[in-house]
Amino acid sequence: MVHLDLTGRTALVTGAGSGIGRACAERLAAAGADVLAVDIDERAAKDVATAIGGRAITADLSDLAATDALPAEVDVLVNNAGLQVVAPLPEFPPEKFALLQRVMVEAPFRLIRRVLPHMYAHGWGRVVNISSVHGLIASPYKAAYVTAKHGLEGLSKVTALEGAEHGVTSNCVNPAFVRTPLVDRQIADQAEVNGIAEADVVEQILLRRAAIKQLIEPDQVAELVAYLCSPPAAFITGSSITIDGGWTAS
Repeated sequence: MVHLDLTGRTALVTGAGSGIGRACAERLAAAGADVLAVDIDERAAKDVATAIGGRAITADLSDLAATDALPAEVDVLVNNAGLQVVAPLPEFPPEKFALLQRVMVEAPFRLIRRVLPHMYAHGWGRVVNISSVHGLIASPYKAAYVTAKHGLEGLSKVTALEGAEHGVTSNCVNPAFVRTPLVDRQIADQAEVNGIAEADVVEQILLRRAAIKQLIEPDQVAELVAYLCSPPAAFITGSSITIDGGWTAS
């Protein structure tokens, strides 16, 4: 485990109610951070906040007014919240495309814009954006998700360039498929789109391009997030760090 002391720091994690977000909230709290667990699901947010001694905030990040009302005095920001829609382009619902851009690009932009003044004033800050291998490459039937993750990559790099002189780093973490409820919900959609049985989706679709044929665990992603907040990572900024079992190597 990375040595990390975030005592006295405040960390805001979006989508903290489950999966990667919950694992990040738990890991940062274990390092001493005061964690603000943000999730659209009130019960899930309260559950994780109770477990880690943090604070639960219920917010729908597709509501940009709600996003703008989130706390600004934050030292660590983890932009994790996301959703997925799987459909061929001719059938892709435009309203769903717009929804994914709001939640996964515009909401992170607004949060970064909101918390940077506090980080700048203190000469230290960490922005970690949970991107995806789909922020670097594409897959069919995921137009909105791939577009949003590519946008998040660009936002992260601009944040890194502007934040450098203020002691703020910004990076993307790019996992392949992680064992989360979001991935679980994709299995039925992928089975329908590709015309195969649900039992075959993980091996034939999700892990087909990976060298290591296993789903990633949320705590493995959270440990990389923690490393990016640690002293040895102070010079890592503007980067996109894959954790993909060799997917992007092929």
